[in-house]
Amino acid sequence: MTEEQADPHTTGFVDVDGGASIFVEESGTPDGVPALWLHGGPGGSLGSGWYRSHFDLSRYRLIGIDQRGSGRSIPNIVDALEQLDEHTTQRLIADIEAVRVASGVERWVVAGVSWGTTLALAYAQEHPDRVIALALVAVTTTSRDEVDWITEGVGRIFPEEWARFEADSDRRDGERVVEAYARRLREGDATDRTHAATAWDRWESAHVSLDHPERVGQLFADATVREAFATLVTHYWSHDGFLTGDRAVLSRMDRIAHIPGALVHGRRDISGPAATAWRLHQLWPASELTIVETEGHGGAEESAVLRAALDRFAALGAQDPS
Repeated sequence: MTEEQADPHTTGFVDVDGGASIFVEESGTPDGVPALWLHGGPGGSLGSGWYRSHFDLSRYRLIGIDQRGSGRSIPNIVDALEQLDEHTTQRLIADIEAVRVASGVERWVVAGVSWGTTLALAYAQEHPDRVIALALVAVTTTSRDEVDWITEGVGRIFPEEWARFEADSDRRDGERVVEAYARRLREGDATDRTHAATAWDRWESAHVSLDHPERVGQLFADATVREAFATLVTHYWSHDGFLTGDRAVLSRMDRIAHIPGALVHGRRDISGPAATAWRLHQLWPASELTIVETEGHGGAEESAVLRAALDRFAALGAQDPS
């Protein structure tokens, strides 16, 4: 095991509003540049800790969290469906601030992947004075256009899988596919929720399968993890990430125009076309965009580019007056 993949030296929970507790793990050097990692999803987790390999832990004080309702945070959404309406991006931003305060951090480098990039951008726009730099890979903003693409439009590339996905949705007249799955995962009985989560999981495995078609069929082996992921991702996506109107990420880029940023995206990312990263870059003078021609929704080269950016931001953070 390399130094970068070393186990966290501290784990624990931060109590936040609504009776929830956010799981937090800390790695690296206690007097290093503070950094936060935001996982994908919504409904993902820190998982095996692979994210730590992006950071030079001799220079960073790295904090990772399992977002509200997922991973090791308490309660898991599967056990607290009655709290689903309390799950919004604004609540997640408040959770991040609670973790920052509890950790004694003034400012930090914020990094994330996929949905984690949306959350990182929304957090930075709400609290620009708390962010040294942003390092984002597999970039999304969770707009209506992006959600409709990933749940319907991308079916043009995977028509056989989408036909199955749409048929399994049991959607009603006038209901978007994502809304149908969100409804069933919120209101259905245990059997219906299981069926909906399994169908959603298969679709997720399909649209990220361009490089590995043999993996189509199952993304999450654990049934509880699969159900929690499907419940949260459909909840957030059916509400366009709770980032509409004047809260939309692209409409607030002036708030973070001065913050250094690294955008890393795969040209072959069918789930999230590179247009989103490009639009962000055009509105963000302090950003750098790297498009990796040979990869999709994450990959080894994208990770290497992200690591290089985080190395640069470690030097920047070391000079931060806070």
